[in-house]
Amino acid sequence: IQNLLDGGCDMMVTVGFLLAEATSAAAEANPDVNFAIIDDNSIDADNVQPITFDTAQAAFLAGYAAAASSQTGTIATWGGVNIPPVTIFMDGFVLGAQYYNEQNGADVQVLGWDVEAQDGTFVGAFEAGPAANATATTFLQQGADIVMPVGGPIFLSAGEAIRTAQAENPDGRYGMIGVDADLSQTAPDYADLFVTSVLKGMDAGVEAVVLEDAAGDFTNEPYVGTLENDGVGIAPFNEWEDQVPEGLADELETIRTAIIAGDIVVDSPSSP
Repeated sequence: IQNLLDGGCDMMVTVGFLLAEATSAAAEANPDVNFAIIDDNSIDADNVQPITFDTAQAAFLAGYAAAASSQTGTIATWGGVNIPPVTIFMDGFVLGAQYYNEQNGADVQVLGWDVEAQDGTFVGAFEAGPAANATATTFLQQGADIVMPVGGPIFLSAGEAIRTAQAENPDGRYGMIGVDADLSQTAPDYADLFVTSVLKGMDAGVEAVVLEDAAGDFTNEPYVGTLENDGVGIAPFNEWEDQVPEGLADELETIRTAIIAGDIVVDSPSSP
């Protein structure tokens, strides 16, 4: 941040909940510089605009899709670190699966996260490695056939674990839910594993905030990405198109419309 300030930047976007303290200090020390911060709304300053995303809404759709597509009746989610930008995905995923059960008289189990207790499984870091692989392997061994790892590259370890499970059980069918971007496009080596991805429209949010600043209309009013403003969403089924239940896309569109209308409320404690 200081390097950018020294370079004369008068609009800066910092990325991530963990940069809140540094961003707040810089904003206080530089009141003539405008800041925006992604995935944090804890800073109350005239020159800081939060850019947040109600990803629970989109993850709700993904959880429903995972539950509908599971052959074993067990799915799982876990995170890198227990912080709101991670747990908001996990909340939506579990709530979506629960909604699937309610609507279809099913009993799909979700491992790894308890919404009410706000407690679950975390590997302690945002990196691929033995801990992430072991966590994925454990859930697969417990019967989960569709999993959603939340936290940057930990999905790579989940992919490796699934490849191992596929080799050991050729008759099994395993899939993943990506987060943040359409990981079937950004991680093509695992494209065949992604049922869908929960999309966080960071590009749309940053563009909106930066253009407002350039036009002299900067505000500290939070930008919140939702299904309604296309700030969040889910990716196409891509290579899973022929493997998901017939009519699932239409069901998800109906649910999406109901969430936007307020007829379905996705109640995540981490929602902005």
